[in-house]
Amino acid sequence: MPKTAATIAHAIDGLVQRRTQVPGRRLDVKVGLLGRGIQMSRTPAMHEREAARMGLTCSYVLIDFDALGLSDSDLPAAIEAAVSLGFHGVNVTYPFKQSVMPLLDEISVDATAIGAVNTVVFGSRSTGHNTDCWGYAESFRTAMPGAPLGHVVLFGAGGAGSAVAYALIGLGARRLSIVDADLSRARSLAARLVGIDTSVVSPQDIAAALGDADGVVNTTPVGMAKHPGTPFDTRLLRPSQWVSDVIYFPQETELLRAARAIGCRTLPGIGMAIGQAAGAFELFTGRTADMTAMAGHFEAAA
Repeated sequence: MPKTAATIAHAIDGLVQRRTQVPGRRLDVKVGLLGRGIQMSRTPAMHEREAARMGLTCSYVLIDFDALGLSDSDLPAAIEAAVSLGFHGVNVTYPFKQSVMPLLDEISVDATAIGAVNTVVFGSRSTGHNTDCWGYAESFRTAMPGAPLGHVVLFGAGGAGSAVAYALIGLGARRLSIVDADLSRARSLAARLVGIDTSVVSPQDIAAALGDADGVVNTTPVGMAKHPGTPFDTRLLRPSQWVSDVIYFPQETELLRAARAIGCRTLPGIGMAIGQAAGAFELFTGRTADMTAMAGHFEAAA
């Protein structure tokens, strides 16, 4: 049975009170993360510690639909609850990056093009943004200099996959093969992409797609603590390929561990997590986050 916004607000307010270090003190920033299976997220620590470094008080709570016993249909009520509690905004993760969009008043140009929202700012109107794209691109540029981008195989065409696809285009990728169990979703993403040669790959053709790929990116939930495993048979990898995963809990997924053992260059999801958090922090507070400091907050929260 769907929960009311008031019921969800009561539960979220309890999370805020438990998270607030000085009960009764006015919070400068009140934000949260909407998603499923997110209890291992280090995002709260990144936002709260960066705010504290700037002299601000911040409470960042995990609005975990699994932990709160909420159904996907409770998403509109959860958004309403956060607004009623005076939240400055929320981050959005799996599985709501696309389904949240119709619930918002405005969508930024970038998020509209990507077709996914990971940050919502509340005010007189609710506005959806996407900081995942910049976060992934910045992480790749920093950690993977010289990595070839002639042909990349992308696993997952959901919200994270869309953001990474646009980031890869900006990085100079020339060909993108998209793999998703939902072929219609993969075709939809491919149709939106311009400036790159795209193809949709069915699960039975993965081996052929990986055959001449320079790199592989996993944006599916496979590899998360809640969804262990790898999105494909890692025996198909070659040492000359690079492998990236947007998952950051666990920090090293089964896919990255197997790829590293083979000899592949690997890019964990930490960089993207830090980059998107820095972008979201600026949207929530109007202050520019220090990326080095944010990385330190991330590691300190381990």
